[in-house]
Amino acid sequence: MTTPFPFTAVVGQDDLRLALLLNAVSPMVGGVLVRGEKGTAKSTAVRALSALLPEVAVVPGCRFSCDPSSPDPGCPDGPHEPGGGTARPARMVELPVGASEDRLVGALDIERALAEGVKAFEPGLLADAHRGILYVDEVNLLHDHLVDLLLDAAAMGASYVEREGVSVRHAARFLLVGTMNPEEGELRPQLLDRFGLTVEVSASREPDQRVEVVRRRLAHDDDPDAFAARWADEEAAVRARIVAARELLPSVRLGDGALRQIAATCAAFEVDGMRADIVMARTATALAAWAGRTEVLAEDVRQAALLALPHRRRRNPFDAPGLDQDKLDETLEQFGDDDDPDTDPDGPGGGGGQPPADGPEGGDPGTAPEAGPGEESGDSRDSGESGESGESGESGESRPAGAGSGERPPVGAVEPFRTRVLSVPGIGEGAAGRRSRARTEHGRTTGARRPSGALTRLHLAATIQAAAPHQRARGRSGPGLVVRRDDLRQATREGRESNLVLFVVDASGSMAARQRMSAVKGAVLSLLLDAYQRRDKVGLVTFRGSAADVALPPTSSVDAAAVRLESLPTGGRTPLAAGLLKAHDVLRVERLRDSARRPLVVVVTDGRATGGPEPVALAGRAARLFAAGGVASVVVDCESGPVRLGLAGRLAGELGGSAVTLDELRADSIAGLVRDVQGTSRRAA
Repeated sequence: MTTPFPFTAVVGQDDLRLALLLNAVSPMVGGVLVRGEKGTAKSTAVRALSALLPEVAVVPGCRFSCDPSSPDPGCPDGPHEPGGGTARPARMVELPVGASEDRLVGALDIERALAEGVKAFEPGLLADAHRGILYVDEVNLLHDHLVDLLLDAAAMGASYVEREGVSVRHAARFLLVGTMNPEEGELRPQLLDRFGLTVEVSASREPDQRVEVVRRRLAHDDDPDAFAARWADEEAAVRARIVAARELLPSVRLGDGALRQIAATCAAFEVDGMRADIVMARTATALAAWAGRTEVLAEDVRQAALLALPHRRRRNPFDAPGLDQDKLDETLEQFGDDDDPDTDPDGPGGGGGQPPADGPEGGDPGTAPEAGPGEESGDSRDSGESGESGESGESGESRPAGAGSGERPPVGAVEPFRTRVLSVPGIGEGAAGRRSRARTEHGRTTGARRPSGALTRLHLAATIQAAAPHQRARGRSGPGLVVRRDDLRQATREGRESNLVLFVVDASGSMAARQRMSAVKGAVLSLLLDAYQRRDKVGLVTFRGSAADVALPPTSSVDAAAVRLESLPTGGRTPLAAGLLKAHDVLRVERLRDSARRPLVVVVTDGRATGGPEPVALAGRAARLFAAGGVASVVVDCESGPVRLGLAGRLAGELGGSAVTLDELRADSIAGLVRDVQGTSRRAA
């Protein structure tokens, strides 16, 4: 077994280490979500924590790690008599991103349940993690239904398995730790809120600290045992401090003054719900116990806010988590309790924790979050409007060959809106999501089939129907049904899948009128919000001048697409064919990487094509490649003005898709009724 990197040898990352230790002291804090770029010791610190946790006493032979002093009366391996047990190290269980639901919560032996009438239950990872650590690396890439099950178990302290009338419940109390790289996609706000604390980590920019990181890493890799021995005393000291803090925790007093500060802080930052107040209270109490005190102080409340509130401040996926520390200090001062004892802030064993040196975002304390993609800065609003695009009144006429060749500065987007539902026709088998119809493990039952592998969803009626004709031949003599493996039928279910939504955005001079481009960016931003909510991957191709660029390769990070969109310049000719060919190439490569994920191409343009020989004909030929490949598409028609050429509608016909105007894209418009993106009748058939 490989010797883990010592927890106390991790360089820097004070907030990360403190958050992990507070959960070790009080698991009721609710776990930690660690956000940060790759290579920042996220996984190293989490794996190292398990070695610091005190040993746990368990009932011998119990697969669910029951405490011998108070065994779970509902344990599937019980009942257990209270008494002596055996001690073992606390476990750290890792949940792989590709794990199935059965691997997480456990699986039932359906064949034995039907044939023998017994509950033969195989425990899952939730049972293994009971009274230990459950670690989910890249939690943002985990399927939504698994995250829901995981967080429900963490909140209730128990796991429930309900399958075809068979019910199993077992205790599942664990320290939940998730790590993620925000560049690969965000968690839904509802799921973010279920993590007690969150920590932003980044690599140090100090050369001396980076040198020490490399030095320690190389020393550990050369001789892990010798390196661990060098840090044994520090590890033992932290382990003893965790035990002492756990024993002190029930004696910590959370006074009315601290409670008022907690409530006022959550109200001042407009945090939804009451979970934040509860988490802050538990965190502040754990901070006091960690410091060796029995009284919660204002600095405990402040540190608790810095750990518990930033991820609950997000209003949409494009908001960066953060907290205005000046506002936090003002709130704490305003609602401070003058009657609190004048206790030394450091107290025995140090203060309530090390506040983030550079604020939650690694920037200057008190700096307000940057404007989101849907907000315009004063410069973008007030810079010259006249002569921006060279168009006069949006006449709809083609631009002269050399007009608008200069690049225009980026403009802000209008306020995003709720869009109509765009989906891919047919039934797919892609990753779980919320956009298009698909055969999935979750959803409504539509039929039955023979299982191709392990049985996961029994179709009881079909199984009985398959077994019934053979009962006499199998010598059935009693009331039980004789069921064999060949009789088992898997339920087929229909749900929703996520798709690859590839945006192909016209950034040429014909789109450069400030008001028009702001509306276009607002529409794309709205579609990006919709893609985020439906768990899609997104990509962004732009075209202008003489070429097309992949502004963002397909990714789960929708907010990255919003950032690229916000900084998109405009100007030049309209190489529509180049944009379509570039998008076709992106889909070809992505199909090799993820063949099950069906694409939806959203072309945002007025339909004009200029530059090069026969640009319109070339664009038509490029569009027909999508129709021939059966790619679902929709054209967002950005043409405006009294005279319209209808070029976007013609392009949609060549693509084999449909066209919608910017107004029709809104879900609340009369024309914005929910409907699928229509392909050609040949493709739909």
